[in-house]
Amino acid sequence: MLTSVDTDLIRVLADPLRLRIVTLLAEETLCTTHLVEETGARQTNLSNHLKVLREAGVVETEPCGRYTYYRLRPDVVARLAGQFADLAESARAAADNKRACP
Repeated sequence: MLTSVDTDLIRVLADPLRLRIVTLLAEETLCTTHLVEETGARQTNLSNHLKVLREAGVVETEPCGRYTYYRLRPDVVARLAGQFADLAESARAAADNKRACP
């Protein structure tokens, strides 16, 4: 069954730095300091991107003293992957469907 793809989530993940953050968080939970080191981005820029990811529900936070750790929410990524899998299945099923021109 075809479901609509979450276009808002795709827009969030389309930014190269946010995609890099998500990729890093898929491997381990990291604080902002780690993410600055790994990405080379400025802390303020990184914080803005993390805010967007948080608001979209892609990452969750865990306070730890004066640091905040970020963790990827795999259920959100899995839901998007499932939507793309449904879209691919629909395309396979419709491969021979062709609408006649008027």
